Amino acid sequence: MRLIIDADACPVTDIALDISLKRGIGAVIVCDNAHFIERDGAETVVVDKGADSADIKIANLVSRGDIVVTQDYGLAALVLGKGARALNQNGLIYTDKNIENLLYSRFVSKKIRLSGKRTKGPPPRTRENDTAFIKAFLSLLEE
Repeated sequence: MRLIIDADACPVTDIALDISLKRGIGAVIVCDNAHFIERDGAETVVVDKGADSADIKIANLVSRGDIVVTQDYGLAALVLGKGARALNQNGLIYTDKNIENLLYSRFVSKKIRLSGKRTKGPPPRTRENDTAFIKAFLSLLEE
């Protein structure tokens, strides 16, 4: 098992790394060359900047039993299909039961934006988000 972080704009990189390193779990940070992120104790994989380049790299790196932190529903679906687990920065654990609705919601939102309308962005990050992430991440580690 290892932790793989989709690190472009990931607010919990340091929290996830701290927990995984204390438990002796290897960690990989994947980012594009516009968001280079390096942390002691973790391997950093840098990909060219481009649509989905980090996601494609993660999909190719992930193995059964790994845990991926990502806010991208499409990547989460790929991760689940490979027998790995995934969660987002707010502690939402992606499962076979919720991923289809999340992907459909993303599709509908994109259609709305393409029609010229605006969709609401995420609310500001809170301490409760960090707490929920830690709780969810620890539960995945204990499975």
